[in-house]
Amino acid sequence: MKDKNEIFPLIAKTSFGFEDLLVEELNLLGARNIQKATRAVLFDGDTELMYKLNLWSRVALRVLKPIGSFPAGDEQQLYEGIKKIEWNKYMEPDDTLAIDAVVNKSKLTHSLYVAQKTKDGIVDQFRNRMGQRPNVDLRKPTLRVHVHLSEDVASISLDSSGESLHKRGYRQQQGDAPLNEVLAAGMVLLSKWDAQSGLVDLMCGSGTILVEAALFAKNIAPGIFRTEFGFERWKDFDDDLWERLREEAIAGQKTSLPFRITGIERDHVVIEAARENIALAGLSADIDLHCMSFQGYTPEVLPSTIICNPPYGMRITTEDLFQMYTDLGASFKKVFPGVTAWVLTANKEASHKIGLKPSRKIPLFNGAIECRFMKFEMYAGTRKHKPQVEEE
Repeated sequence: MKDKNEIFPLIAKTSFGFEDLLVEELNLLGARNIQKATRAVLFDGDTELMYKLNLWSRVALRVLKPIGSFPAGDEQQLYEGIKKIEWNKYMEPDDTLAIDAVVNKSKLTHSLYVAQKTKDGIVDQFRNRMGQRPNVDLRKPTLRVHVHLSEDVASISLDSSGESLHKRGYRQQQGDAPLNEVLAAGMVLLSKWDAQSGLVDLMCGSGTILVEAALFAKNIAPGIFRTEFGFERWKDFDDDLWERLREEAIAGQKTSLPFRITGIERDHVVIEAARENIALAGLSADIDLHCMSFQGYTPEVLPSTIICNPPYGMRITTEDLFQMYTDLGASFKKVFPGVTAWVLTANKEASHKIGLKPSRKIPLFNGAIECRFMKFEMYAGTRKHKPQVEEE
């Protein structure tokens, strides 16, 4: 692997709709030659930047380090191209590996087969040269290799993250339809919440939006809870550098917040899961939980922002769902004057029951479900102008 101070290309993967947020993070961290793509951002950086992005990014899913690219119009080309990479630079024959493959617009159409041929090329190189070969470990490999085959060109990268970065390490319990941590963090950032005033989630579930908001407000690196990243098992891992970056992150955390982050959840089992997750993140002193329906909630102090993810209709009847969205709109208007509310939903018909015109509608995906993240602005006085809806 390259010298730790050398600049090399990197790729950060993210969710659809969060590319601009990731570009902002990379600019703040000092990345060079930043190029936005779909669900990814390409950039140049050194080892320290790669470590920092894994530790600090709230919206990246993986950080990849490209090591080679070659034509791969058939299985033999793929196999030979893989064997030309000097794999002993990255691992030893008694190490383990895992292969992740993504295939798009290529003659080789099956990702599992592409992963298998990639594995064959790597282990055969070791066997031929050293008489010993690495084994496969899908759960915790020494080296995770990412293969992106697009239009018959194979791009090979090392996965510096290991497990997806949405797996922060604080969430042990979850509700029936939990939000991905990266999705929750991205929603908080897209809302432009100032992190200096109150925030409420009226249907908080297992508390992911609340935790991600508090981590952001307290300047806590979302990766600080993780026990390990992929790059920690690499041959050139710089333990001193990594320890310094972790210590700097911990030293920069805010000890407390001068406002409240509040979650409302009517299911007592689910709210206990939220309470446990919040405690594991060390945020119990910063987040208030109320086991009640949002229809009965009135805050002592108005927050500046509401962010919530109501049900989409998979586990609730249409009549009950529509009533819930009607009640949500009524609560916005009567209880939260002057507050900005953001709602993530995949149910367009139900969203109309809120009874307010959104000023923004941002396309996002909750897993494979296409959603809209909608902004509603409640005015404390008479509104003179209707908002223009911004579909993005």
